[in-house]
Amino acid sequence: MTVRDILRMGDPRLLRMAEPVTAFDTPALHSLIQDMHDTMAAAQGAGLAAPQIGVNLQLVIFGSTALNPRYPGRPLVPRTVLINPVITPLGADEEEDWEGCLSVPGLRGIVPRWAQVRYTGFDALGHAIDRTVSGFHARVVQHECDHLIGKLYPMRVRDFSRFGFTQVLFPDIGQGDDD
Repeated sequence: MTVRDILRMGDPRLLRMAEPVTAFDTPALHSLIQDMHDTMAAAQGAGLAAPQIGVNLQLVIFGSTALNPRYPGRPLVPRTVLINPVITPLGADEEEDWEGCLSVPGLRGIVPRWAQVRYTGFDALGHAIDRTVSGFHARVVQHECDHLIGKLYPMRVRDFSRFGFTQVLFPDIGQGDDD
């Protein structure tokens, strides 16, 4: 379909609260999801939220494969379309790890995230999704869903001595793990 432009940090549209999706299994929704998949694949991302392409809806997609060169050594995350998500932390434990974002290109930072979460929502057909996840999968879904509440990962960085340009922090790996 179409590879869309990804908004960058500083664009006020990234700071909005996204609106719920009210109509499932429509041509417009399927077209938007296909555009998001095409955009995410072109950018070699592991996830993308509708607000990142200027669409103010509660819709995220995510997933990674062994073939994605930007995530070597990361566990696989199943391809998922998640609409109107709700994330519930399971316990108080947090994990810190490096994050990047397609809307914040070239930068990375250590971000704390809940270690285990339950997420619920709907797929494109309106079927319920209910998963309990941990590790990289939990990090990816939390990162993407933050976009739906107007948060970018730098807003969650606690120690700015561990935030900077990817090429400076990791000169051997290039751009690294954005989104």
